[in-house]
Amino acid sequence: MAERWRFNARDFPYWLVAIVGILAWMLVLIVTDPTYTDAWDAIIPGFTTTISATLYGFGLALVLGLLAGLGRISRNVVLRNIAITYIEFIRGVPILVLLFMTAYVVVPQLSSTFGFENSSISFFPRAVFALALIYGAYLAEVFRAGIESVPKGQTEAGRSLGLSHGQTMRKIVLPQAVRNMTPALGNDLIAMLKDSSLLSVLAIREISQEARLYASSTFQFRPTYLVLTFLYLSMTLVLSLLLRWYRSRLGLDEAR
Repeated sequence: MAERWRFNARDFPYWLVAIVGILAWMLVLIVTDPTYTDAWDAIIPGFTTTISATLYGFGLALVLGLLAGLGRISRNVVLRNIAITYIEFIRGVPILVLLFMTAYVVVPQLSSTFGFENSSISFFPRAVFALALIYGAYLAEVFRAGIESVPKGQTEAGRSLGLSHGQTMRKIVLPQAVRNMTPALGNDLIAMLKDSSLLSVLAIREISQEARLYASSTFQFRPTYLVLTFLYLSMTLVLSLLLRWYRSRLGLDEAR
C-alpha cells in the first residue's frame, strides 16, 4: 500500500497545478473586480451558442467522417475517389475561407437547387454545417486509421461465419475500431470547440463575438479577453482531463 501511494516527482502533473493556479487567479479577478464582472456578464450569454455549435457540428461531422472514411477504404473506385476528393479539397483550403465559402456560396446554391429561399436559412445552421463539413474531412482520416488498425483476421473471421461485408464491418470491425479512435475523436472535439471562435466572422453571437462587441463598445480590452481566455481554457481543460481519464480506463497509456 505504501509503495502504491509513494509520491512520484517525475510523473507529478506540475502543468495541471500551474494551469489551475492561473484559472483560480482569473476567477478571483472576475468575482472581485467590477470591470471583470461586467465583462463576464456581457460574454456569458454566448456560451450556449458556442456549446450548441460545437455539439451539433461535431455530431454531423461524425456522420460525414464515417461515410467518407468508409468511402476512403472502399474497393469501389468511384466511391473511393469521391471520398478522397472531398478529403483533399477540405484539407487544402484554410478553415476561414471554407466558412465563408460554405455560408455564402454552398448553402445559397443548395437552397436554390432544392427550392428554398436563401434568406430563410439563418447563419447559425450555416455555421454548424460549415464546421461539420470541415471537420468531417479530418474525422474521415481518423475513421480510416481506426478501421485499418483492426487486424485483417477479424474481418476474415466474420466472413468465415457467413456475415456479409457490411455485417462484418458493423458488428466486428467498427466496435473494435471505436476503441482505438476515441482519443483522436476527443482531440478533434477540443479542436472544434476552439475553432468555433471563428464563427464570429459570420456574426454568430458566440462568446468570441460577444467579447469583441463588448470590447469595441467599452474599450475594456484587458478584462474582456481575460474572461474569454478563462472560458476557453476552462472548457478545454475539462475536456482534456476527461479524455486522459478515458484513455487510462482503456489502458491506452499503459505503454508510457
